[in-house]
Amino acid sequence: MGSINKNIDIRKYLPHRKSMLMVDELKTLTIDFVKTEFLIKQNNIFLKNDIFIETGLVENIAQTCSVIAGSSYFNDGDERKENKSEVIGYITAIKSVNIYNLPKVNDLLISSGKMISRFDFENYLTCTMRGEIWCNDKVMLDCLLNLFIKDIGHER
Repeated sequence: MGSINKNIDIRKYLPHRKSMLMVDELKTLTIDFVKTEFLIKQNNIFLKNDIFIETGLVENIAQTCSVIAGSSYFNDGDERKENKSEVIGYITAIKSVNIYNLPKVNDLLISSGKMISRFDFENYLTCTMRGEIWCNDKVMLDCLLNLFIKDIGHER
Protein backbone atom coordinates (compact mmCIF):
# COMPACT_ATOMS: atom_id res chain seq x y z
CA MET A 1 0.00 0.00 0.00
CA GLY A 2 1.22 3.46 -0.78
CA SER A 3 0.88 6.41 1.50
CA ILE A 4 -2.36 8.35 1.79
CA ASN A 5 -1.77 11.96 2.72
CA LYS A 6 -5.11 13.48 1.77
CA ASN A 7 -8.37 13.95 3.58
CA ILE A 8 -10.79 11.14 2.77
CA ASP A 9 -14.12 10.07 4.20
CA ILE A 10 -13.18 8.12 7.33
CA ARG A 11 -16.52 6.29 7.18
CA LYS A 12 -15.08 4.25 4.30
CA TYR A 13 -12.71 2.65 6.83
CA LEU A 14 -14.85 2.48 9.97
CA PRO A 15 -18.34 1.07 10.46
CA HIS A 16 -19.05 3.56 13.25
CA ARG A 17 -21.52 6.40 12.72
CA LYS A 18 -22.71 9.29 14.82
CA SER A 19 -22.72 9.18 17.87
CA MET A 20 -20.00 6.51 18.15
CA LEU A 21 -17.65 7.82 15.44
CA MET A 22 -14.61 9.20 17.31
CA VAL A 23 -12.45 10.07 14.27
CA ASP A 24 -13.15 13.00 11.93
CA GLU A 25 -10.28 12.95 9.47
CA LEU A 26 -7.66 10.53 8.25
CA LYS A 27 -4.49 12.58 7.80
CA THR A 28 -1.81 9.96 7.05
CA LEU A 29 -1.91 6.26 6.28
CA THR A 30 1.01 4.01 5.36
CA ILE A 31 1.52 0.28 5.67
CA ASP A 32 2.53 0.62 9.34
CA PHE A 33 1.44 4.11 10.49
CA VAL A 34 -1.82 6.06 10.76
CA LYS A 35 -2.63 9.58 11.94
CA THR A 36 -6.12 10.98 12.53
CA GLU A 37 -7.83 14.07 13.95
CA PHE A 38 -10.95 14.38 16.06
CA LEU A 39 -12.65 17.56 17.30
CA ILE A 40 -14.52 17.02 20.57
CA LYS A 41 -17.95 18.56 20.11
CA GLN A 42 -20.42 19.64 22.79
CA ASN A 43 -22.83 16.77 22.02
CA ASN A 44 -20.23 13.98 22.36
CA ILE A 45 -21.49 10.99 24.34
CA PHE A 46 -18.17 10.70 26.20
CA LEU A 47 -18.33 14.16 27.79
CA LYS A 48 -18.87 14.63 31.50
CA ASN A 49 -18.90 18.24 32.73
CA ASP A 50 -17.26 19.30 29.42
CA ILE A 51 -14.37 16.83 29.96
CA PHE A 52 -13.77 14.01 27.45
CA ILE A 53 -13.59 10.93 29.69
CA GLU A 54 -11.17 8.00 29.57
CA THR A 55 -13.56 5.73 27.66
CA GLY A 56 -13.69 8.27 24.84
CA LEU A 57 -9.90 8.37 24.59
CA VAL A 58 -9.72 4.57 24.39
CA GLU A 59 -12.47 4.50 21.73
CA ASN A 60 -10.66 7.19 19.71
CA ILE A 61 -7.34 5.34 19.70
CA ALA A 62 -9.02 2.00 18.94
CA GLN A 63 -10.78 3.51 15.92
CA THR A 64 -7.56 5.19 14.78
CA CYS A 65 -5.63 1.93 15.00
CA SER A 66 -8.45 0.02 13.29
CA VAL A 67 -8.00 2.17 10.19
CA ILE A 68 -4.50 0.87 9.56
CA ALA A 69 -5.41 -2.71 10.49
CA GLY A 70 -8.43 -2.83 8.21
CA SER A 71 -7.01 -0.77 5.34
CA SER A 72 -5.85 -3.85 3.44
CA TYR A 73 -9.52 -4.67 2.77
CA PHE A 74 -9.98 -1.42 0.82
CA ASN A 75 -8.55 0.34 -2.25
CA ASP A 76 -6.87 3.55 -1.03
CA GLY A 77 -9.91 4.29 1.11
CA ASP A 78 -12.03 5.43 -1.80
CA GLU A 79 -13.90 2.27 -2.77
CA ARG A 80 -14.69 -1.16 -1.45
CA LYS A 81 -12.63 -3.88 -3.09
CA GLU A 82 -14.41 -5.82 -5.79
CA ASN A 83 -14.97 -8.65 -3.29
CA LYS A 84 -17.41 -6.35 -1.42
CA SER A 85 -15.43 -6.27 1.81
CA GLU A 86 -17.29 -5.29 4.93
CA VAL A 87 -15.20 -5.34 8.06
CA ILE A 88 -15.85 -5.44 11.78
CA GLY A 89 -13.26 -5.10 14.49
CA TYR A 90 -12.78 -5.66 18.18
CA ILE A 91 -10.21 -4.83 20.82
CA THR A 92 -9.08 -8.26 22.00
CA ALA A 93 -6.62 -7.01 24.61
CA ILE A 94 -5.41 -3.76 26.08
CA LYS A 95 -1.87 -4.68 27.06
CA SER A 96 -1.14 -1.28 28.55
CA VAL A 97 -2.80 2.11 28.70
CA ASN A 98 -1.56 5.30 30.33
CA ILE A 99 -3.86 8.31 30.55
CA TYR A 100 -2.01 11.48 31.44
CA ASN A 101 -4.57 14.22 30.78
CA LEU A 102 -8.22 14.55 29.80
CA PRO A 103 -9.13 16.95 27.00
CA LYS A 104 -12.11 19.30 27.03
CA VAL A 105 -14.96 20.11 24.70
CA ASN A 106 -13.72 21.89 21.52
CA ASP A 107 -10.22 20.39 21.85
CA LEU A 108 -8.65 18.77 18.79
CA LEU A 109 -7.17 15.29 19.30
CA ILE A 110 -4.25 14.19 17.13
CA SER A 111 -4.07 10.40 17.30
CA SER A 112 -1.53 8.04 15.79
CA GLY A 113 -1.02 4.32 15.61
CA LYS A 114 2.04 2.25 14.73
CA MET A 115 1.74 -1.39 13.65
CA ILE A 116 3.95 -3.57 15.87
CA SER A 117 2.92 -6.99 14.55
CA ARG A 118 0.30 -8.39 12.22
CA PHE A 119 -0.94 -11.89 11.39
CA ASP A 120 -3.20 -12.36 8.36
CA PHE A 121 -5.53 -15.30 7.83
CA GLU A 122 -8.09 -16.05 5.10
CA ASN A 123 -10.71 -13.47 6.06
CA TYR A 124 -9.46 -11.98 9.31
CA LEU A 125 -6.35 -10.57 10.91
CA THR A 126 -4.98 -9.93 14.35
CA CYS A 127 -2.46 -7.25 15.17
CA THR A 128 -0.70 -5.39 17.95
CA MET A 129 -0.68 -1.60 17.75
CA ARG A 130 1.07 1.14 19.71
CA GLY A 131 -1.14 4.22 19.99
CA GLU A 132 -0.76 7.79 21.15
CA ILE A 133 -3.12 10.75 21.50
CA TRP A 134 -1.94 14.36 21.70
CA CYS A 135 -3.89 17.54 22.41
CA ASN A 136 -2.56 21.06 22.83
CA ASP A 137 1.05 19.78 22.72
CA LYS A 138 0.41 17.37 25.60
CA VAL A 139 0.23 13.60 25.58
CA MET A 140 -3.25 12.49 26.60
CA LEU A 141 -2.81 8.72 26.22
CA ASP A 142 -0.36 6.07 25.12
CA CYS A 143 -1.22 2.42 24.83
CA LEU A 144 -0.45 -1.00 23.42
CA LEU A 145 -3.46 -2.96 22.21
CA ASN A 146 -4.44 -6.00 20.18
CA LEU A 147 -7.12 -5.83 17.51
CA PHE A 148 -9.11 -8.45 15.62
CA ILE A 149 -10.45 -7.39 12.20
CA LYS A 150 -12.75 -9.64 10.19
CA ASP A 151 -14.09 -9.34 6.66
CA ILE A 152 -17.74 -10.35 7.09
CA GLY A 153 -18.39 -9.73 3.38
CA HIS A 154 -17.07 -13.23 2.70
CA GLU A 155 -19.81 -14.76 4.83
CA ARG A 156 -22.68 -13.45 2.71
